[in-house]
Amino acid sequence: MGDKKQKIIYYIDGFNFYFGLRSRNWRKYYWLDLVKFCEQFIRPHQELVKVNYFSAIQKSKGKQDRQDLFLSANKLNSKFYLFLGKFLEKTIIHNNQQIKTFEEKETDVHIAVQMIRDVILDQCDISILVSADSDLIPPINLINELKPKHRIFVYFPPSRFSYDLKQKANNSISLENHELKFKASVFPDEVYLPNGYILKKPAKWK
Repeated sequence: MGDKKQKIIYYIDGFNFYFGLRSRNWRKYYWLDLVKFCEQFIRPHQELVKVNYFSAIQKSKGKQDRQDLFLSANKLNSKFYLFLGKFLEKTIIHNNQQIKTFEEKETDVHIAVQMIRDVILDQCDISILVSADSDLIPPINLINELKPKHRIFVYFPPSRFSYDLKQKANNSISLENHELKFKASVFPDEVYLPNGYILKKPAKWK
């Protein structure tokens, strides 16, 4: 291969990642520079092509505002790509009472489509999936069938794990063992946009 570097693309399941951080009370890492974080794992013979982040817009106004700050800060990096699904309202029964809640939809499909697309178009040599959602096994199976030499790594969010995903991956790690990389990748409390506007880290995330 000479000097040609391995091309790496990340696929981050936003809510799986978020709830993993929340389960460990790692609120201070919500304000995360995702490209910088992913670069922490790149070796000298590798090249980070892009970081695909999959999520949906929050329904709660406060959560939506904080999410918008986080996404706006990450959008400043040209290697960050955002894919949005949606929340669908549903009614559940709890203690004999009807409760309206929201269920996030389309993320799995978006991740599957992008992973398969990038492999077919030879956009990367290694796909890194940041999730513990075993629903993503079918696209991995298809990629392994189409391109057996392509490598797929799974990085499990904190407090998240899937034995089935681990078995399918060429390699896997648990991100909760890499807190130093989280610490090194937090945005400054104030992030400046090109137009001079300042994005301030949400107070709830400090």
